[in-house]
Amino acid sequence: MSTHLHQDSAAAKVLVLDDNDTNRYIVSSWLRRAGHTVVEAADGTEGLSLLASAPDGELPELAVVDVKLPDMSGFEVCEQIKADPRTASLPVIHVSATAIELADRTQGLHRGADAYLTEPIAPDELLATVTAALRYARARRRAERLATRVSALNSSTLAVYAAGDGETFIAAAAAGAATLMESAAVAVGLSPDNRTLHLAAVQEGEGAGSDRTEDMEPSVTGVREDSRLLDLLTERALGDRTGTETVILSGADWRDLTRREGGGRADVFPGQVALTLARTKRRRPAVAFAVAATALAGTDDRELLSQLAQACALALEALRTRSEEHALVLTLQRTFLPDRLPAVPGVDMAVRYEPAADHAEIGGDFYEAIQTPAGLLLAIGDVAGHSLKAAMIMGEVRHALRAYAIEGHDPQSLLKNLDALLVRVRPSMTVTVCLVLVEPGGRRIQVANAGHIPPLLRHPDGSTRYLTEHGPLLGLNLPHPPAVSHHVPEGSTLLLLTDGLVEVPGEDLDESMEMLSGTLSRSRAELDELCDQLLATFGKGKTDDIALLAARFHRAHEGGAPAGTPPSCA
Repeated sequence: MSTHLHQDSAAAKVLVLDDNDTNRYIVSSWLRRAGHTVVEAADGTEGLSLLASAPDGELPELAVVDVKLPDMSGFEVCEQIKADPRTASLPVIHVSATAIELADRTQGLHRGADAYLTEPIAPDELLATVTAALRYARARRRAERLATRVSALNSSTLAVYAAGDGETFIAAAAAGAATLMESAAVAVGLSPDNRTLHLAAVQEGEGAGSDRTEDMEPSVTGVREDSRLLDLLTERALGDRTGTETVILSGADWRDLTRREGGGRADVFPGQVALTLARTKRRRPAVAFAVAATALAGTDDRELLSQLAQACALALEALRTRSEEHALVLTLQRTFLPDRLPAVPGVDMAVRYEPAADHAEIGGDFYEAIQTPAGLLLAIGDVAGHSLKAAMIMGEVRHALRAYAIEGHDPQSLLKNLDALLVRVRPSMTVTVCLVLVEPGGRRIQVANAGHIPPLLRHPDGSTRYLTEHGPLLGLNLPHPPAVSHHVPEGSTLLLLTDGLVEVPGEDLDESMEMLSGTLSRSRAELDELCDQLLATFGKGKTDDIALLAARFHRAHEGGAPAGTPPSCA
């Protein structure tokens, strides 16, 4: 006999409902001799009251109900049992010595009974019917519970894959384990950058057993940097292997381990603990789960916990890979940007480069400041798209710009040459670039704009205006107009930026640019402070990279930054 079949046929708590004392005694005696626990009621009201007052964990598993009762029929009792969600799955066996016709039996079955016996009833027939009804009801409940838990497993898996950082991930993992196993739960794992060890705990009564993982808010803490908790947990169960393993620890062993290395924050279990570890690649940190050992009552429980652990290990590995790739390409992108700004008498400069959120792809924003035979050339631009390809093209454009500028080309010729380069070597790619040539002495600038956000000029009196002259994007093989000259009085500030600073999806760009103009007009801050202020006001939570270059013009004899000063980058 299989394990499930044996469990499904085991003795149960049975309600016997009959107004005839003799019949009730006989049926109860047969059931007790077979190992069942029996509770008795003499009429429908008493029987339904008994069911209503019983705690959920102490409800009878089956009811034997006489059809002819003094206060209501057995059919009505059955209907009320089946109508109550707490008892809807309770099997009901009708018995009767008088309602024995086909119509009676048919009515009983139609009104919810699971079986119908007519007297005289043989003891073996009654016990066999009880066993069959219990077997079916238990198998059905087990299947329904398994379906619910598989749904919870799917929800938990989606939650861990949706996590964008280590803290969110470990919280989703702990909540998933608590939901799936209907137990207090602990999850331990390293952040994707392998710098912070996170521990999340769900205590009994704080969401364990909830139907919705997303409703839980486990307490997540960063364990001290020198903690060996994850290493010790891995040694206990998984070693250096891949896959999943589960071991049972005593409560004392678990408390001693977690108090010493985890600060005691994982002490949420009253007894033995089931520890599960999972890893998908060798020499990678594992992810650890702990639930009450009593939650692993059977093979299904172990398999479900193992599947959750494996899903979490895969999700964490994907998150770790994305983090590593993003750090790599961001490092590569930064190598394309200048590592220092030239020192130019009469011009102070500050720059900021702010990458988009960690989960976003890198973009092609860039800035440049070059000393040329004609003066100081300031440039800012943006390659269309967000990808490693965009960053690579950004590097190509910036290096080409430097080469052309050192040769002494004027701004219009620079745009023409860059456009020809893109059309030849990067067809179908477009780039926006704004060039500003600061003539020697710093009192006049030449602006040539290829489809970029216009530079913003602040005069010493606080008035501001955008220098809106522009031509087509680079990469379209279209002619570019000559540069336009503008006078810049002493004390003026020029701001060059990429659209990531002011563009918000679904909002009017003109309004954002007007707000930026107003902020610059009111600010009297030094350049570094000004850049930080603008990023704090406009740059939070943006999904696009931000490049910002600010220049302030003053008397040449006041001096500038020392030669070779590196740019001030965020």
